[in-house]
Amino acid sequence: MASIRELHKQLIRKERSAVEITQEALNCIAAQEPKLHSFLCVTSEHALEQAHQVDAKIAAGEEIGLLAGIPIGIKDNMCTKGIPTTCASRILENFVPPYSSTVTQKLSDAGAVMVGKTNLDEFAMGGSTENSAYHITANPWDLERVPGGSSGGSAAAVAAGECTVAIGSDTGGSIRQPASFCGVVGLKPTYGLVSRFGLVAFASSLDQIGPFGRTVEDAAILLGAIVGHDPKDSTSLNVEIPDYAQLLRPNFRPRGVLKIGVIKETFGEGLDSVVEQAVTKAIGQLQELGAEIHIISCPRFRYGVPTYYIIAPSEASANLARYDGVKYGFRASDADNLLSMYTHTRAAGFGPEVKRRIMLGTYALSAGYYDAYYLKAQKVRTSIKKDFERAFEQVDILVCPTAPTTAFKAGEKTADPLSMYLLDLMTIPVNLAGLPAISIPCGFDDKGLPIGMQLIGKVLREDLLLQVAYAYEQSTEWHKQKPPLN
Repeated sequence: MASIRELHKQLIRKERSAVEITQEALNCIAAQEPKLHSFLCVTSEHALEQAHQVDAKIAAGEEIGLLAGIPIGIKDNMCTKGIPTTCASRILENFVPPYSSTVTQKLSDAGAVMVGKTNLDEFAMGGSTENSAYHITANPWDLERVPGGSSGGSAAAVAAGECTVAIGSDTGGSIRQPASFCGVVGLKPTYGLVSRFGLVAFASSLDQIGPFGRTVEDAAILLGAIVGHDPKDSTSLNVEIPDYAQLLRPNFRPRGVLKIGVIKETFGEGLDSVVEQAVTKAIGQLQELGAEIHIISCPRFRYGVPTYYIIAPSEASANLARYDGVKYGFRASDADNLLSMYTHTRAAGFGPEVKRRIMLGTYALSAGYYDAYYLKAQKVRTSIKKDFERAFEQVDILVCPTAPTTAFKAGEKTADPLSMYLLDLMTIPVNLAGLPAISIPCGFDDKGLPIGMQLIGKVLREDLLLQVAYAYEQSTEWHKQKPPLN
């Protein structure tokens, strides 16, 4: 499938209609879903209706935006009015929201065509999209392997050409890690830049919505459509928003001005040698493009995982308390009193990973353990943030691998949750500090599986982050590679 800008030109020149573009995406989904399983819900009728509206505007001579008529996938933890939102959980199996999230409403207003709701780890808890209550999504580069998670459905759909772009959410790497595994671009914005209203909460101080695209420009265009202050979200930032796509250039600022720091704690033990080689070569390419390369230490980077797995489950424990069978969603029918209904509903409605995190969080917040675990984790979080602040006094951008390995085989890590958690080693500290970060393709391993490089920026410097990512992308051919599924 063509890029956003290419499709836009075809539409305004009337070379193709929005209905034709949408139908092509729906045909691709129909052909590939039996083996890929990227979507939980395909919204064919809704998509074609949206496409007809775009075509009507074009026929009437009205001006359309870049996203008008563009097929898009939405992660199924964002509310969509009149369309099921399940969070890949049995407990929300029949939930149809009476309202839309701010992000999905903005995309609808921009004329984007939602072709479906994409699969995820239940309530966004996981790193492989194997924790979905409905089905496991396959990686388009190797159907026996996972696409990453929790936004694996969105990443796989974009990589496979089922939609032009997609929306995901990132709590500890859930956009960037699947972007790395699937060979696409995934961006986690600064915390508060994108409204979380209508995003079903996992860990409220960490969750952030962001874009997937096959190119940096597509991700920049999509980001520009979803950012902005929202009075419905108390954490939403009221700041000036630049036109990210218009700022992209195929080169850096004058040689020697841009300083890029390599986080030394992300290299060495635990990192696959093929990933290390690919990312090191990509850093060399950044230097060739005119960047100054510095080795930077973030000494508490390694404490990100244990810190996250205290804070995130604690917030999940509080956020998921609302699913009790009373207000909405699944209710157990084999209960004979109120307490029994609560326990039976949650036992049957939640999957094992969600239960595991609720128990971890409830324990960390319980009397006698709060100070020892949750309060201490918040203090370490502050130290991690200060490490980043000191690093950014020396450099403009930080770089490291997105994930320590390439995509692993389905079922390989399900019996060992801790090994799965460690896959987020490179991405979690960024969420703890509220920083923006992007994963871009930078190579392949000897099995033909994609490798991602992560660029981390200062707060609200998505413009510089995208510029550096774009300059690197334009100097390589990685983003032009297509999975064999195509």
